Amino acid sequence: MEPIPMPAAVQQDTPEDLIVFDGTCVFCSGFAQFMTRHDTARRFRFVTAHSPTGQNLYRQYNLDPVEMETNIVIVDGKAHTHMHAFAAAVRTLAWPWKAAAVLGLLPDAISKPVYLFIARNRYRFGRRACPMPSPELKARLIE
Repeated sequence: MEPIPMPAAVQQDTPEDLIVFDGTCVFCSGFAQFMTRHDTARRFRFVTAHSPTGQNLYRQYNLDPVEMETNIVIVDGKAHTHMHAFAAAVRTLAWPWKAAAVLGLLPDAISKPVYLFIARNRYRFGRRACPMPSPELKARLIE
């Protein structure tokens, strides 16, 4: 799946490297916390999917802003979704974390159904609570 170019209307108000995540999902919040800890270059900013900016980005990329079945990872002005989002994010990290980007090489026919199964059941597999963001993540949140 090719990355999606950022629409011009979104580009002017959005940092070039951004992670949009469901702040009430333990998996998504855990991913944001993980990226905050390991993104030592402080490359990414973060926004919750429930915020006005997050909701706008979901609509801009023709994603359902209610279901929020994927994180959106924007790297170098290009948006990535599903397993490609995870791969694009970890590809920016140092070794050994960068090695996990290999998951982005899985065919969509395999990775997308697995990703969507987890995403659609994320509140059953993990608690639905608003984990308190770390001070480091809080400092990098846009909204």
